[in-house]
Amino acid sequence: MLDLFAGAGGLTAGFHAASKRFRTARAVEMDLAAAASYEQTFGAGLVYAGAIQDWLDEETVPENIDVVVGGPPCQGFSTLGKQDAEDSRNSLWRQYAETIVRANPKYFVVENVAAFGKSKQFGDFEEAVSESGFLSDYAFEFKVLNAADFGAHQSRKRAVLIGHHRDLSAPGFPAATHVGNHGTVRQAFQEVPVEPDSDPVYASRSVEFMGKVYAGSFSPRELHLSRNYSELSLSRFAAIPTGGNRFDLPDALKAPCWIKHTNGSGDVMGRLHADRPSVTIRTEFFKPEKGRYLHPEAMRAITHYEAAILQGFPDSHRFVGSRTAIARQIGNAVPIPLGQAIGRHLAALI
Repeated sequence: MLDLFAGAGGLTAGFHAASKRFRTARAVEMDLAAAASYEQTFGAGLVYAGAIQDWLDEETVPENIDVVVGGPPCQGFSTLGKQDAEDSRNSLWRQYAETIVRANPKYFVVENVAAFGKSKQFGDFEEAVSESGFLSDYAFEFKVLNAADFGAHQSRKRAVLIGHHRDLSAPGFPAATHVGNHGTVRQAFQEVPVEPDSDPVYASRSVEFMGKVYAGSFSPRELHLSRNYSELSLSRFAAIPTGGNRFDLPDALKAPCWIKHTNGSGDVMGRLHADRPSVTIRTEFFKPEKGRYLHPEAMRAITHYEAAILQGFPDSHRFVGSRTAIARQIGNAVPIPLGQAIGRHLAALI
């Protein structure tokens, strides 16, 4: 397999967990800290630490590839924040498609935000696999899947596009295994200490990658990190009940903008529901003002360790970088159980 826009290796981890038959021939990731995490987890020499455009210019794409996987950046057409159809990151799907042409895999997998199906880039992909397109040897199917339906302790809807060479039958999609029986936050955190205890470990370790020194590497368990909160923040946390949010705060504890806006997102400064899957774990899960990221009971946001658990990372995974960089790697990853379900489905066909 090839893993493009690999990040810290969420899709690789899922596919490797699905079947020992999957072996990564090459991964490509331009974020150096994420690339270092990938190398620390899966071994030296696998990851190209640079832009996919440079990789295509500098290297020969490996042959005898069965599956190409990856999630081209989606910020330009994400439903979060300002959308920009001309965002240069939106064109990176073309390099992904160029890799398919060169690698000639049996299958390919594109993972992205649910809004991908309504984007211009999705239309471009459809045109590329048409009879006159440059990917005419391929066809694909598209579906929005919820990671919680496949065993993740997190409700995270992702667009999944599975392509196949036209000589092969359409693969379809993996069958959901946990509909009506979603894993909960309580189950995910049942063995996690309430008090973060990994700060000394984080401060004591470093690793060199591509001529730079980074903090790391760390297992998920070694990322149960604390934060220093202001007295105002602690007072707010104490006033928010289980399952509550900023609407539960008295006016004296509300920010001026919250007093003026009495409706809107109920996830801001929200506590996770203990008996449900978590909300989508994004890159700033350590900031309660960014969403429903308060621990169900403790007076703090969830830690990097807890976010990694909700994403399904095994404790064998390794992370490298600053706290912010590692949070970005965790939040950007495909939940491991979802990747594993897709990998298992394709392994059976191959």
